[in-house]
Amino acid sequence: MNQTTLLTLAAALLLAGLPATGQPAPPPADRPARGPATPPGAKVLRDLEYVPGGHERQKLDLYLPEKGGDNLPLIVWIHGGAWRAGSKDNCPAARFVSRGYAVASVNYRLSQHATFPAQIQDCKAAIRWLRAHAQEYHLDPNRFGAWGSSAGGHLVALLATTGGIAEFDQGPHPSVSSRVQAVVDFFGPTDLLLMGAQAGPNSRMNHDAPDSPESLLIGGAVQENKEKARRASPINYVTPDDAPMLLVHGDADPLVPHQQSILLHEALKKAGVEASLYLVKGGGHGNGFGPEVQERVRDFFDQHLRPARAAAAAP
Repeated sequence: MNQTTLLTLAAALLLAGLPATGQPAPPPADRPARGPATPPGAKVLRDLEYVPGGHERQKLDLYLPEKGGDNLPLIVWIHGGAWRAGSKDNCPAARFVSRGYAVASVNYRLSQHATFPAQIQDCKAAIRWLRAHAQEYHLDPNRFGAWGSSAGGHLVALLATTGGIAEFDQGPHPSVSSRVQAVVDFFGPTDLLLMGAQAGPNSRMNHDAPDSPESLLIGGAVQENKEKARRASPINYVTPDDAPMLLVHGDADPLVPHQQSILLHEALKKAGVEASLYLVKGGGHGNGFGPEVQERVRDFFDQHLRPARAAAAAP
């Protein structure tokens, strides 16, 4: 394995939230390893098949308030991991259960299982399954939001922009909508063809290399497969009826250039879509984000997914 390949692999693992060895960091010696945590006040239904009898990755976890509730707004969390790693476990959105939300954390087929558009087809299948089962789980089918980071940010941006793209709606419940009503995109790629040119001298990745995460996602080197790259880029689907979006990106991100979020924000605003962009000064690929970022996420979802009186009364 040459040096370029090793650097690309290390960068992909960083994008996945793993150390360069590819293995999760061991727990400290004084703390045993634990399974996925359940937040206080929540109950979790794990490994629900949103494609019955489908791929082992086509499952989700559903977090609900222990005390119950009706017509719950839902936040769907889509994990990152360079489209090659990551898991629905340890869902950072699960804390929203304490604010009266239901939360779903979704696994999807990775690029080693299937190339694009399998990933967005899975995310949309999960949305349709949740909406089809809204009455059973006391969800409000008209108040679905999505949140994701990195590769998950890319996928939730596609959820926001491809509500009317039939080819991405495949699988069970074809008559049920996969649209979402609000989206938070943390540092997700938005135009695969421009990532290589936008990467600065401190970038840890050659985005145009045949073994880059983006190239593996579409099944070939990005610049040699431009139509496939365009098909996988959220920016090419922006229309005026897209869901409101909050984009958050560190301006020192060494893996996904922050210009990716700037481009999408500009395209959304031009189309008349409600969108806001928060650039974290000095922020990296998810690190260096202060409490103001979580406050913005909270306020955004409260604004778009909750009745005003319920949001005002929440802790």
